[in-house]
Amino acid sequence: MVTAEQISLYIQNIPPAPSILKQTLDHARKGDLIKAAKCAEEDPALKFYLKTLVNRPIYGFRNEVHEVSQIFGILGVSTTQQMLYHYLLSLLTPKKWQLFTLQQHTFYDFQASLSQKWEKILRHLGLLNHDTESAITLLPASIIVCDALFGAYKTDVELLKSVKALDYNTILYRLSKQTLFDLCTQVADKWEMPPAISRIVHASSGLDQDVSPEEETLAKWMHLLLFFELSQNTYVNAGLNEFIDFQIDFVQDIYESFMQVVEYDESNR
Repeated sequence: MVTAEQISLYIQNIPPAPSILKQTLDHARKGDLIKAAKCAEEDPALKFYLKTLVNRPIYGFRNEVHEVSQIFGILGVSTTQQMLYHYLLSLLTPKKWQLFTLQQHTFYDFQASLSQKWEKILRHLGLLNHDTESAITLLPASIIVCDALFGAYKTDVELLKSVKALDYNTILYRLSKQTLFDLCTQVADKWEMPPAISRIVHASSGLDQDVSPEEETLAKWMHLLLFFELSQNTYVNAGLNEFIDFQIDFVQDIYESFMQVVEYDESNR
């Protein structure tokens, strides 16, 4: 089963952020989307990714968008930054999922749906800024890490889950004393993401004690958003419904407000 050495090796093998992407992110953070687009144009893989992702049906553009400058202009600064972090995550995304029954386009749609709902949530809370909005991009990394670590042991893991009724996050902690959210933080550090992003995502496990009131609020909404998305049939069928343990008490006080925001979002799609 998964060992501490395997986890260490996995983290070591995570590719660093490409230099062109780092430059593009720097320009985007400063609000200079013209320079950001010129930088992104120099990387064919990044350009192809942006066109593929933004032209998915979930974004709802009537006409296909081709130019990076047009993509960034439509999305704005914060969402452009999100897209660039999504690309970083794509460097980790497996070509063939081993543990979960996912396709590349399904995972793209999952990322997009999380991002769109998260923006609505942040506007509702009055906490929208570049870092809080981009925090949602790191959350799917926990799914990628889970698939990478447990994929080779699928039969053993399924047997353990059926006997002990444990989620993947709990199994990993019992084996290594690290959670999927600990590993996400290590991924964020390797990519030099702002500390606020990794703190929010780590707290969304529902298990952190020492967080600020604002971070706790964001963590509650992110935790509930993750479970709302994973309850959709597509992701239940993919095996993601037993990904982590749902902390009911952690989110009970926001449940009604959350459903009002999300139901409004769903009714306007």
